[in-house]
Amino acid sequence: MPEENSLQPKEDNIKTELEPPGKAVLVEDIKSPVPPELILESPTLKELNKDGIIVKVDSDLETCREIFEKYSPQNNLFDTWGFRYAFFIGYKNLPIFITFEKQNEVIGVLPLWFEAEKKEIRWFGSWWQEGNTFWFKDLKYLKLLLGKFNYKVLLNALQVDSKVAKICNLEKDDPKYQLNLEKYPTQEDFLQRFTAKKRYNLKRDAKIILSKNPKTIYNRFEDIEKMFDLSIKRFKDRDGSPFEKEARKGTFREILKQAGEYDVRMLSTEIDNETVGVDLVAIHKDTCYALQGAYDLEKHPGLGNYSNLLIMEDARALGAKVIDFLEVSYDWKESWFDPINLYQYKQGPNGREFE
Repeated sequence: MPEENSLQPKEDNIKTELEPPGKAVLVEDIKSPVPPELILESPTLKELNKDGIIVKVDSDLETCREIFEKYSPQNNLFDTWGFRYAFFIGYKNLPIFITFEKQNEVIGVLPLWFEAEKKEIRWFGSWWQEGNTFWFKDLKYLKLLLGKFNYKVLLNALQVDSKVAKICNLEKDDPKYQLNLEKYPTQEDFLQRFTAKKRYNLKRDAKIILSKNPKTIYNRFEDIEKMFDLSIKRFKDRDGSPFEKEARKGTFREILKQAGEYDVRMLSTEIDNETVGVDLVAIHKDTCYALQGAYDLEKHPGLGNYSNLLIMEDARALGAKVIDFLEVSYDWKESWFDPINLYQYKQGPNGREFE
């Protein structure tokens, strides 16, 4: 544990430009724990104090790790410290962990961080984190906070039931997509989801790729660099690849290094001694997460469909029960997988409308 009043973590280039509306704060004055009034409106803090609730805000990384590992439900990949820490290594945003205590008992935790460029509070680990939940024993205390932050707040990809969404006034977010492998124990079972024409097209794509005698290499993790290159090449004439940014590259390299609470697996496809496709998946409990894939579709049309089917076969062989293909359809996932409803909480500075 850090010494009292110690400076926040001495990580290189950590972004700490906290300047709430109407309050100028020098970066060097930001310490851990952070004064709660820097994050939450003072009237809200007073209301909580009247109810015997103490609010603490920590930004010391080791303290945040201890809080996270103690109170995370550990239900999915995104509930693991290692996976989220990989994003901290990539982006170096300031942790903002808000803890609520009553009678020396922790009754709620919000694991967040501050994105200085946007002056915005998000989940610790960025918008990439999915299947989020509120770590509160009683939602009435959470409700006191909503709309009372000094900053813009976006807490996305909340996987909660509709009752909680209504209580917390959450908005619909893009769904995530999963495949229940117990429902589709074989590839042929899965293909029956599609129309006869679509099944024909998928089998045709696979046949074309197989005619090129592809070779699958498992866990050649240095191919992550090839995955970056393939992604950048594919999207250079569109909106660009996220891997054009070093922060995203560093994050995904760190995802490999942080494996432990979860396993990582890489599937590389070679054709004519050239690596033309790379998929990165993570495995946590009985779920396989398709994190990222990149392919040379210009030379090998249909390779994406072939690779998705390859991921499914590999997941079955590993004994996975579910494959999680993550949030946002990108105009294809909805025809392949089952949607899982997600919600989001949005707030502008000081409770104003989010813009």
